[in-house]
Amino acid sequence: MKTPQERALEEFRRSARCKVDRLVPAEHRRRGEFQIHLLNVSAHGFMAVGESDFQVGERLSIRLAGVGWIEGHLVWSDETRAGFEFERLIRLDEFTAMRAAFQL
Repeated sequence: MKTPQERALEEFRRSARCKVDRLVPAEHRRRGEFQIHLLNVSAHGFMAVGESDFQVGERLSIRLAGVGWIEGHLVWSDETRAGFEFERLIRLDEFTAMRAAFQL
């Protein structure tokens, strides 16, 4: 039987993506500092638009309000969009702070 904390964590991991549609600071070893256009974000990762020059597995860091800098790696991309998975889950308190800062 799962504890209430384990059930809450499972529910949090299944949480829906939040539509963001905004530019956030990013850093990449080849591109340096730039702005990345996020379309959505979840506790597990994010989708960006206009980032077709990355290769699967490449890493970058983004700065999210309420979270700070968080690293992710490219999982998929097409001509216009790219999906990144975070190296760690965003904690519930951070995710809540990010949503408040982005007014989501």
